[in-house]
Amino acid sequence: MYILRFLDSFKHTYNAIVKGNQEKEKRTKKALNFLRRKPFYPSLKSHKVNTRIFGERWSSWISGDLRIIWDFDPEGKMRIILFAIVTHTGTHREYK
Repeated sequence: MYILRFLDSFKHTYNAIVKGNQEKEKRTKKALNFLRRKPFYPSLKSHKVNTRIFGERWSSWISGDLRIIWDFDPEGKMRIILFAIVTHTGTHREYK
């Protein structure tokens, strides 16, 4: 099982996109639980993406347009670093 490390950028985007919406909060919590246990669980659809701010990272599906941007700890520890919650479209679009 991985330890999740939430960067300030993740907290900021969570508050801007997810917080206060019960359905998005529920789906985000579910996705994070899968990510912690098995980062390549099929429903997460985890794949590499090029982001504008964070460079090449992993993206995992939350729902519809919502994704988690993350990467493995570069020190090889059993930790996943969470960069942001983003969308494919609109204001919070992060993909190149």
